[in-house]
Amino acid sequence: MRSFSQLWPTLKRLLAYGSPWRKPLSLAVVLLWVAAIAEVSGPLLISYFIDNMVAKSYLPLGLVVGLAVAYIGLQLLAAGLHYVQSLLFNQAAVGVVQQLRTDVMDAALRQPLSEFDTQPVGQIISRVTNDTEVIRDLYVTVVATVLRSAALVGAMLVAMFSLEWRMALVAMAIFPAVMIVMIIYQRYSTPIVRRMRAYLADINDGFNEVINGMSVIQQFRQQARFGERMGEASRSHYMARMQTLRLDGFLLRPLLSLFSALVLCGLLMQFGFAAGGTIEVGVLYAFISYLGRLNEPLIELTTQQSMLQQAVVAGERVFELMDRPRQAYGNDNRDLQSGTIEFENVSFAYREDRLVLQDINLTVPSRSFVALVGHTGSGKSTLASLLMGYYPLTEGEIRLDGRPLETLSHATLRKGVAMVQQDPVVLADTFFANITLGRPFTEEQVWEVLEKVQLAALARGLHDGIHTRLGEQGNNLSVGQKQLLALARVLIDTPQVLILDEATASIDSGTEQAIQQALAAVREHTTLVVIAHRLSTIVEADTILVLHRGQAVERGTHKQLLEAKGRYWQMYQLQLAGEELAASVREESLSA
Repeated sequence: MRSFSQLWPTLKRLLAYGSPWRKPLSLAVVLLWVAAIAEVSGPLLISYFIDNMVAKSYLPLGLVVGLAVAYIGLQLLAAGLHYVQSLLFNQAAVGVVQQLRTDVMDAALRQPLSEFDTQPVGQIISRVTNDTEVIRDLYVTVVATVLRSAALVGAMLVAMFSLEWRMALVAMAIFPAVMIVMIIYQRYSTPIVRRMRAYLADINDGFNEVINGMSVIQQFRQQARFGERMGEASRSHYMARMQTLRLDGFLLRPLLSLFSALVLCGLLMQFGFAAGGTIEVGVLYAFISYLGRLNEPLIELTTQQSMLQQAVVAGERVFELMDRPRQAYGNDNRDLQSGTIEFENVSFAYREDRLVLQDINLTVPSRSFVALVGHTGSGKSTLASLLMGYYPLTEGEIRLDGRPLETLSHATLRKGVAMVQQDPVVLADTFFANITLGRPFTEEQVWEVLEKVQLAALARGLHDGIHTRLGEQGNNLSVGQKQLLALARVLIDTPQVLILDEATASIDSGTEQAIQQALAAVREHTTLVVIAHRLSTIVEADTILVLHRGQAVERGTHKQLLEAKGRYWQMYQLQLAGEELAASVREESLSA
């Protein structure tokens, strides 16, 4: 269990987000104090009315009406001021959440890709959405309530001491009791709140996993198992929530109401035993009224601990993401002038105990065509990811255009090196947006690149052309069309180095031919690095690097490697045999 001093750094950092809204927040605080004074003045007027008018049977109509109007006016003023200050606090809170979400999303976008290898997506979504929403409550509810309660309590204490200091001292006996309750509440509520936030993140993560894997879940009839898994996460969150409610129900209103009742008994005893005329009836009424009103802000102050705990825990989760090391880039902003690539003694491990690439050496001249082949798990895609700068090297160095890759800036690296992956990402947006991705390209340039990758006919056939919205993950496009779309977004601004990560592995021969034609048109302007599954697509490569268990075991042209009759020759023979077998099966099925 951590003390308030341990929670303070996170709370201070959260409150610092409110600094751009100092003026509206300051105005809201002033309005709170004015509203508190207006609320407290009401019982003073009634006390005066009882002791100076009712007790003396002196009831002039004008003065009575004036007091009534003043009382009603003060209550209306207090209500109006509370409304205005609530708007001001909400304005600041919405601004804080907007800025915080922007910062969290920016931090998530700049995380090293290695973080996403182990970090569930639902956990990140929970931090951007649920946790920031809890932090919004810090400003709307916690800060506003604490300031309002403090102003009301302070104004009432001033009023009570001005009326009768001995009774005020009796009324103040409630404060030590409330402090004890708050300390006990904080001790028991913090771990429960932390578990509750973790369970909520698990629920988000589970929903994300279920929705993304819905086709597989339904195919293998696993709805019941995943439903039970989600139900278990929901039950855990429910039980944690019930623990907080039971804690609230026991430690807060009943216990504080008991303290209030004991203080009221003390006030009545002091009034009863006081010498005649020492304490007037109007003063007793004012104290009873203040005690009734004092109970509510004290309860609110105590209940806000739960909200405060949740906000601090949410802040810890948000700042933990924001404070993680970001993807590292260099400061060299010069554009790549050539597509020369050099791998020198490159070794890499995702985990320290196992190298997935060992001592890779390769030089790729500018505007050449190099292919990476090997069985699954040989390290082909890892080598491409290193060339993209996604992961830091364990050993060795990669140079682009003669410059170490780690010295290149983000803009230089992303403009100079691009990748088309086997499973391209398609946004639920238009053709135009998917190709430009916010970059300043014109419609003419988009149509030109669509012609280049043979997608223009498809786009023209849509009801809104290139401004037609595609489905979620491009589900109204075929696998081949998605590949061509991914190639178009790269070729609209041809990079110095283009990587194809098995981009032709799952497409038909027609789409493969379209990709080959598009690549032939840019061969004079870019260096091609192709990770190949179909060896027939790389027969014209200038260099073929054969990887096996993370090591480069063979290299050369297609012809040279076949003549060597090594691992590449074995892979090629297996593919030829597989293609012949598939062809014979098709012939038999057609003849049947």
